Amino acid sequence: MKTKLITFLCLLAFCFAATNSTGAEARPDPAMVVADVVVVRPVCFVATIIGSVFFVVSLPIAAISKSVKTTGDVLVVSPARATFTRPMGDLDALMDY
Repeated sequence: MKTKLITFLCLLAFCFAATNSTGAEARPDPAMVVADVVVVRPVCFVATIIGSVFFVVSLPIAAISKSVKTTGDVLVVSPARATFTRPMGDLDALMDY
C-alpha cells in the first residue's frame, strides 16, 4: 500500500513538473480595467437583460423548434458570461463570447 502511494505521488509530481504554467499572466493595463468597469461591463449587463427579455418572448417558438438550449445560450448565457466570469480588463476575451 505504501509503495503504491509513493509511486502515485511521484507520478503526480512528474506530471505537474512537465506542464507549462498557464496561470502566469501579465497584469492588465489600468486603462483597460477602467474602461471595462465603466463601459464594457454595464453594456454587457444590459445585453444580458435585453437578451433575457427576447429569450422569454421567443421561448414558445424555440420550444416548438426544439432549440431552447441554443437560443438560451446565444441570448442569455453568452452575455452573462461576458459580464460576470470574464477576467477584469481582458477585452480580448470578448471575442470568445
